[in-house]
Amino acid sequence: MATLQFTFTDSTTLFRPSLPSTRTFSRNRSLIVKASSSSSDDFSKSRRRFIAETAALSVSLPQLAARAEDALSEWERVYLPIDPGVVLLDIAFVPDDPNHGFLLGTRQTILETKDGGNTWAPRSIPSAEDEDFNYRFNSISFKGKEGWIVGKPAILLYTSDAGDSWERIPLSAELPGDMVYIKATGEKSAEMVTDEGAIYVTANRGYNWRAAVQETVSATLNRTVSSGISGASYYTGTFNTVNRSPDGRYVAVSSRGNFYLTWEPGQLTEEFEEVPVQSRGFGILDVGYRSTDEAWAAGGSGILLRTTNGGKSWIRDKAADNIAANLYSVKFIDEKKGFVLGNDGVLLRYLG
Repeated sequence: MATLQFTFTDSTTLFRPSLPSTRTFSRNRSLIVKASSSSSDDFSKSRRRFIAETAALSVSLPQLAARAEDALSEWERVYLPIDPGVVLLDIAFVPDDPNHGFLLGTRQTILETKDGGNTWAPRSIPSAEDEDFNYRFNSISFKGKEGWIVGKPAILLYTSDAGDSWERIPLSAELPGDMVYIKATGEKSAEMVTDEGAIYVTANRGYNWRAAVQETVSATLNRTVSSGISGASYYTGTFNTVNRSPDGRYVAVSSRGNFYLTWEPGQLTEEFEEVPVQSRGFGILDVGYRSTDEAWAAGGSGILLRTTNGGKSWIRDKAADNIAANLYSVKFIDEKKGFVLGNDGVLLRYLG
């Protein structure tokens, strides 16, 4: 049975880590030139002492920097050639070429890598630049050489040659909500999800779509509220991020970060379950599985949570505490390659 599972956040005080204390060298010196035979000796001694102290301080600085980077031992930040205000939203790699990938974001941002995600370069797609829209590219997915991109305002892009070229596919204006997720499932086939929880499938390159669920999230929540469940009216809003397992199960996080919903093909009803999570009072925005048991959750103000028991309990990881950004998406390409996407162009790469 599908489970509508709520994530509660606490209101604990946020303490940002400070750099380890270091000895401060404070020297107020004045050089007075005197007409005496000892002036050159005094100057030489003073200069040697200054050089020695400077060398000692320079040796301590790399050690200090190394200690500051210890918090990011499992994650490494990758700096990108984009404006600081860009929010990164999704990432995907071509299965036949794991070094070839694409990174999406707001402000019509599409980046491409050909070295496994170590470096990125802007990618222009002419079919997405025909109109005067500043697209927000929400999701990308590949199956073999076939790939899909969806965005807002409503746009659907398709490639059959591993991203060398992209064509635009028309979309119906009657689809409820905005497209926030797409998954390539087979030859000319894909599943698409809107922010209102509608799920659609296609088998002909996106020219026709069939509904896979009978009601949207809003309809489900309205039905739950009317059933008299205490506190159910608190859980409102649309989906911000959506993930799909290989067997077709979905998990979606609300835009308010206060609940997530799971759905399996063929299921029509939902149940509520409370799960306490120590998130320092910040909302959880996405969850990504590295393996069957290990997953990472990300959220506001650099919050990172880790589970090693399939989601039964979560422990906060301090990996991104010193990064001033909201983390919106967690993507594991495989057990060794993973990324966390955030605002202000923040991209973290998993090191293991």
